[in-house]
Amino acid sequence: PHPFRTPNQDTAAVLPSGKNSGVLVVADGMGGTRHGGAAAAITIRHLAKHLPTDSEEPLRTSILNGIESANQHLLDKLPDAGATVAAVELESHTIRPYHVGDSVIMVIGQRGKLKLQTVAHSPVGLAEASGLLNETEALHHHERHIISNAIGSPEMRIELGAPLPLARFDTVLLASDGLTDNLRLDEIIALIRTGPLARGVARLADAADERMRHHRPGDPNKPDDLTILAYRRTS
Repeated sequence: PHPFRTPNQDTAAVLPSGKNSGVLVVADGMGGTRHGGAAAAITIRHLAKHLPTDSEEPLRTSILNGIESANQHLLDKLPDAGATVAAVELESHTIRPYHVGDSVIMVIGQRGKLKLQTVAHSPVGLAEASGLLNETEALHHHERHIISNAIGSPEMRIELGAPLPLARFDTVLLASDGLTDNLRLDEIIALIRTGPLARGVARLADAADERMRHHRPGDPNKPDDLTILAYRRTS
């Protein structure tokens, strides 16, 4: 949803690939470009087009090729457009994260342990990860909207994480920055770690929407598009 009913420039998809594998992906069209929504949709389409129809090509290769293909398409056809992407390769009970920009991927255990969190490709995100800024300072920083890596850039780079086995009831969360710019990390974990997954996603969306609509002193507040995609291993 968007708090002010303007077009949502995010795109999300669950892309199956084989019996026990697939890709979860959230793409966020950059609001500062003319065709951000188109860039996000193009990214998803190129990812889907490159997924293997058989087991000969590794899923990792297909995802990397899909993102690179989307980047080249934007450079050639829509040079004034850009998007970020967060993608998760899922094979049996193991995931591998891929991301470009500041959309986030998290893995959260049932007891609230944060097992994975991607670092935003932005000056503020990198400063927070290195300890130069704390979470509160980062959430309220006046340059939080600036990113240093995006699809549609000649310098685009894909950050590829290591494979991570999922324990039972681990939750995989992908979201555009409308979530992480409006809720603190401990709030996100508390709302999603237990209970029915659909209810947890709805609680995250409601809490972020409330922050966007009503600015209270001390709380983060950044009206933006919001897309959340979640998966939980239950068996």
